[in-house]
Amino acid sequence: MDNNYMGKCGTYCLSCDWKDKMNCKGCKDSNANPFWGECEIAKCAIEKEYNHCGECQNLPCEKLTQAFNSKDHGDSGERLINLNYWRHGINKFLEIGTLKKDSH
Repeated sequence: MDNNYMGKCGTYCLSCDWKDKMNCKGCKDSNANPFWGECEIAKCAIEKEYNHCGECQNLPCEKLTQAFNSKDHGDSGERLINLNYWRHGINKFLEIGTLKKDSH
């Protein structure tokens, strides 16, 4: 696993579908402005000089919780799991979509 591709929000960029489809450079290389526009999560982490949000004492913050629960762009906990792995120096990740969404 290449640490340069740890997304601020817990996405591992090399496993993200958007990397190739939209030529996304990721939040680090795009300075918090990936293909879809400014990312408040990445901007916050960059301002605090964090490699990823797992380094923040407020994990998960309101911004992350909203992103994780987004109807269109949320996940089933993979990004939070990844951030906790990375926070503890564990160099592995779950791809988004690995865990089943709750049907409730």
